[in-house]
Amino acid sequence: MKNHWNDFQTDAYSGLIAETVSFRGHDGKQINGYWSRPLGAGPYPGIVLIPHMPGWDEWCRETCYRFTNHGYSVLCPDIYQDFGAGTPPEVSARMRDAGLVHDDSVMGDAAGCLDFLRSQPQSSGKVGVIGMCSGGRHAFLAACTVPGFDCAVDCWGGGVMAPADQLTPARPKAPINFIGQLKIPLLGIFGNDDRSPTKEDVNVLEEHLKAGGKDFEFHRYEGAGHGIWYYDRPMYRQEAAMESWNVTLDFFERHLKTI
Repeated sequence: MKNHWNDFQTDAYSGLIAETVSFRGHDGKQINGYWSRPLGAGPYPGIVLIPHMPGWDEWCRETCYRFTNHGYSVLCPDIYQDFGAGTPPEVSARMRDAGLVHDDSVMGDAAGCLDFLRSQPQSSGKVGVIGMCSGGRHAFLAACTVPGFDCAVDCWGGGVMAPADQLTPARPKAPINFIGQLKIPLLGIFGNDDRSPTKEDVNVLEEHLKAGGKDFEFHRYEGAGHGIWYYDRPMYRQEAAMESWNVTLDFFERHLKTI
């Protein structure tokens, strides 16, 4: 595996643009998204970045253009838009008070992102999906239930195998129930000290994927818990973060940049 960090030519042109755009999401509604893409003719593969539980926040936006620096057109939807406007903490608090965003709503937004990215003149036609925390769960669910994605990355997504007593109107089925519909390569990034998903949860998920003959790879890190990429929080783990970022960029390059 090559090192993707600092793997650019210093005399090469580099430029990107990032802005808020509107696209058709769940139930045909107009949804806002943060769209970051390289400047240039392309073609560029796409990535749908599903926000994590803290919401459509600054970290998600910075992550969009981090991927763009590596040659991707990235769209991050405001999956909590139905809960009104405000700062990310205010909106996500209202979402939690309302019983969480519904899976059908997020899947509709993910499908809308996919259509938006593929419709752009600079698109290569290939699009992956990634999410962290609850977004990792949503990315797994999208990989199984939203046709058209080319690959998926689940970063420490909890609740993929939620038991019956944890199901809610917003989350009526555990994503593991849809594993038979998984037809695309899946990457998983996990910390072995995480409490959701636990190490044991990831073990069971891995066994289900093996039993189903799925194309997947899991990377698991000792001394790391939840949110190992979150450099704005104490849970950040520098060594594990940089290694798993490289793994993720390599995965996307293999499945989105190759013909």
